[in-house]
Amino acid sequence: MSSPLSPPPLLASPRSAAPAPRPSAETFPANTPAAAQIFTTLLSQGPLTRTEAGRRAGLSAAAVTKAVRPLIEAGYLVEDADEDARPALGRPANLVRVDGGRALFIGIKVTGDEIIGVLTDLCCRILLARHLPLADRAPRAVLASAAALVGELLAEADGFGVHVMGLGVAVSGDVDRAEGVVRYSPFLDWRDVPLAELAAATTGLPVTVDNDVRALTVAEQWFGAGVGLSDFAVVTVGAGIGCGLVVHGRVVAGAHGVAGEIGHVTVDPAGPPCRCGNRGCVEAIAGDAAIVRRIRDATGAEVADAAEAVALARQGVAGAREAYARAGEAIGRGIATVANLLGPERVIISGEGLAAYDLFAEQIRDAFTAAAFGSAAQCDVQTRPLAFEEWARGAAATAIQSFTAQHTH
Repeated sequence: MSSPLSPPPLLASPRSAAPAPRPSAETFPANTPAAAQIFTTLLSQGPLTRTEAGRRAGLSAAAVTKAVRPLIEAGYLVEDADEDARPALGRPANLVRVDGGRALFIGIKVTGDEIIGVLTDLCCRILLARHLPLADRAPRAVLASAAALVGELLAEADGFGVHVMGLGVAVSGDVDRAEGVVRYSPFLDWRDVPLAELAAATTGLPVTVDNDVRALTVAEQWFGAGVGLSDFAVVTVGAGIGCGLVVHGRVVAGAHGVAGEIGHVTVDPAGPPCRCGNRGCVEAIAGDAAIVRRIRDATGAEVADAAEAVALARQGVAGAREAYARAGEAIGRGIATVANLLGPERVIISGEGLAAYDLFAEQIRDAFTAAAFGSAAQCDVQTRPLAFEEWARGAAATAIQSFTAQHTH
């Protein structure tokens, strides 16, 4: 199914046959870069006083006043008296915060075997999560399932009495966010699928499509362990090895939509072949399939999946423990490459592969320290186990990002 599709009319699934509530045509009132900047600062770091928000956003008091006025009038920002911060004289300082309940968003993460959907508020807090198994990976089938899931979440959103302002979809692989096209997704076997256009036609919502690791990185930048940092990286461990990069406060997409491909950094030139055509890539040593294969070869055991591989290693089976140790070393070297190239303040390790973290944490740390050059070794390496819903939350974060930036270019 590699040919671009036009949205077929049969996609209305029986379950979403009732007319779904449609979003309003409301636009976000931050129509200048300064307003978008102040809003983003308050969204990720608030509540703050106007003075502090201006300082962090690099704006004058007059610019802050001008920027927040339309946002307060439209209900996106709220100003509260902060009784705790009462100065010795005069009235208390007012704190400005984002009203999370002012708008809703939907995030969808498509994996090889299921679709995960979340409904979030404007502050990207998950209100509801839904999982839908995927029997067929063809774009048309995935779109039909996604439409059904979005229909369910839209119906639930109706109960909140607030409009859903956007839909974010996260897919692994090479995704062109600007064009809304999935160029190549190995797990789904998709090529050149105009997903944003198709999903918008099926759901009636404004759609943002992004690579899943970049989407997770946006969520970490605005709402997670990357808040307030101008340079950090998110490394995901699991079926694949992914890496999202933030440099000078911006998520890097690369000139061709591919950046931070740490999974395909060669760490052992004599290592196993990788599906990308090279040998000894981080992913060919530390991806789930690579670990399972290595344990099978070393032990002769019939290991079906990552869960069984972890169980064998925890039982102390030597070949299994060794496979994880080697994976940890490869990940540590890969992270060191990122640290040496970019000098991030923090590296956040996440992904479903963290279920096995106890089996390779020491090796990641040791290999990172050995391979990081000079002061790059001071980089703060953190682990953040995230539930699968967090990937869908990342997709919602990209929708929030698109919504709040729509008139500021």
